[in-house]
Amino acid sequence: MKLANYTTANGIRLGVVEGEEIILLPDAASGFPANVEQFIAGGEDARGRVLDALKEDLPRKAVSEVSLASPILRPGKFLAIGMNYQRHLEEAIKVGIEPPKYQYWFNKQVSCINGPYDPIVKPSVSDMLDFEVELAFVIGKPAKHVKASDALSYIAGYTVCNDVSVRDWQRHTPTFTIGKSFDTHGPLGPWFVTADEIPDPQTLGLRCFVNGEEMQNSNTADMIYKCADMIEYLSTAFTLEPGDVIATGTPEGVGAARDPKVFLKPGDVVRCEVDQIGYIENKIIADAK
Repeated sequence: MKLANYTTANGIRLGVVEGEEIILLPDAASGFPANVEQFIAGGEDARGRVLDALKEDLPRKAVSEVSLASPILRPGKFLAIGMNYQRHLEEAIKVGIEPPKYQYWFNKQVSCINGPYDPIVKPSVSDMLDFEVELAFVIGKPAKHVKASDALSYIAGYTVCNDVSVRDWQRHTPTFTIGKSFDTHGPLGPWFVTADEIPDPQTLGLRCFVNGEEMQNSNTADMIYKCADMIEYLSTAFTLEPGDVIATGTPEGVGAARDPKVFLKPGDVVRCEVDQIGYIENKIIADAK
């Protein structure tokens, strides 16, 4: 299933996307999850309720007629791995970045989460705003000391992420967090695709375009650490919880590694897409400050 959060006058509602339409599920007062996070938390009971509802004649709208919100609104954790594509690592080394010895993780603050088609704000304090198309997965059940061989069973589903980066602020601290967490710099979407629709996340093409020009084009097969490896590594240190978002790294072609460098400016439009999921598209706007 493809599940989407969409906005109404009364707040966020949950829908199921089929083709170009969204099926409008009953509201929470009828016992249905109010959003994707509640769907994940509800486990098989919530999934069963939704599947049963889809047998009924529910109202539909064109997806273009609703305003989609981020499929994950407020995760407990928003984690991202750096330099996790082989060719991206190679371009990072060329610009003087030392390759990490281990999986290289940082936090994106959850306040940076943004909708799939909402504007990205270029901060007034920097002219080094960069794009990073990524596959993101969402944890479906508590994960602690999970082995890679069993790790995919802990993934509830997948979505598209743009790990927007303010490159000079990223280098202010070794953790990267502040330069990765400006408000609006974590767009996700356009919806959440349940894991049964993507049995192998290591076979997906992903691309990024700026103003229609292709900047990144790769495949998740180029990851150094696979999704299962990430879960094993992270769950060794701490418990991953339902709804946690894990961004799995970006391929080569980022603006900071290009010659000449390509940084985003107000008016630019960034489109990030991943096979079997869809695309997000965000316009860059100036900081109101």
